[in-house]
Amino acid sequence: LKIALMLSYAVFAVLLNSVGTVILQSIETFGVDKVTASTLEGFKDLPIAITSFLVASQLYRLGLRRGMMAGLALAGLACLAMPIVPSFWTTRLLFLAIGVSFAITKVAVYSLVGLLTEGEDGHAGLLNLVEGVFMLGVLSGYWLFGAFIDAAHPGNPAWLHVYYVLAAACFVAILLLASARFDESRVQRGAQRGFAEDFAEMLALVGRRDILIFVAAIFLYVLVEQGVGSWLPTFNREILKLSAPMSVQAASIFAVSLAAGRLGAGVVVRRTGAFRLLIGCLIGMAALILLALPLAAGHVDAVADWRHAPAATFVFPLIGLVMAPIYPALNSSILSGLDKAKQPPMVGLIVVFSALGGTSGSLIVGRTFAAMGGTTAFYLLLAPIALLLVAVRAMHRAARHAQHAPADSHNPPAPAQ
Repeated sequence: LKIALMLSYAVFAVLLNSVGTVILQSIETFGVDKVTASTLEGFKDLPIAITSFLVASQLYRLGLRRGMMAGLALAGLACLAMPIVPSFWTTRLLFLAIGVSFAITKVAVYSLVGLLTEGEDGHAGLLNLVEGVFMLGVLSGYWLFGAFIDAAHPGNPAWLHVYYVLAAACFVAILLLASARFDESRVQRGAQRGFAEDFAEMLALVGRRDILIFVAAIFLYVLVEQGVGSWLPTFNREILKLSAPMSVQAASIFAVSLAAGRLGAGVVVRRTGAFRLLIGCLIGMAALILLALPLAAGHVDAVADWRHAPAATFVFPLIGLVMAPIYPALNSSILSGLDKAKQPPMVGLIVVFSALGGTSGSLIVGRTFAAMGGTTAFYLLLAPIALLLVAVRAMHRAARHAQHAPADSHNPPAPAQ
């Protein structure tokens, strides 16, 4: 069962983070423009948000393993449809299916981890292992897709054959889940609340000023992250003139940087505190944009060899190092200051505004890329970074004010930053 959980998460890591690659290849193979291609992020993120909210309190009735098997079957069938019915609309439906399937899988995986382990250490150990496998899936996905792209003829639909491999992985995970025997009776179905109660509690949280500032910060962060992640392969291809496979593979530097940044943040935050870490990361993001993008200017020669790749190929993706700590630090700062009873609806808000930010980032960068070029599109990200800096400072002031105010049942003290 543990192997099935990790395999399932790895498959979804590849599929979820293939948006940038598929945007590039959809432009090459299906001839769509950048504005149209930018809609793929919305077809993925919005179903994740909606499905996560709808199934969180109801999946226990179906059963966690059965829910995961249904999600994997939907994703597997969608993968098979890609090479059989190749079109941009099939691609949109693929990401819609991936969004729905991943939402079900994530709820099931997090719940099963709690049932498979005893104690805080055991839970953290298995969850970190599952999330670590997810990051390995993200990294390997760039190279897996790159291996199927024809460097000489990047529009060749042969790259769609990668979906046969991903469909096979989905069905192997289903077989592992079907053969595993596990008692889910410890889950208290009757204690699960319905949709109306969850929605009402989420609305009540949104009415708080500190929560509004927080969800704005989450929205802005994911806007920047997905804006970079979704359009980096196309930037590499059109601005840096890398070959199609190299454009996808070079984007893996961004994934490695994100993983390294997340791992290193746990050590750094103990020395700096969350607020200083966030401010430093935001300044670092702006500095890397201002440093790396001029390196891309004026590059006109096609690149088919890593030795001739421009410096921006390797410098710009390093933004992931300073970007990575921001999301967990923001989430920790708000969740640790809430009563445990309020944390589930808060997680719902995080999912919803993360999805909206991801969709907005892809659309904004895609439209700017089409109208004014990729360099201008990435320079534009300095605006949400500046707004995020304002939001972080506002969160810090609210936290310090709450520390010195009398605690009450309606507005519990926020954590020190």
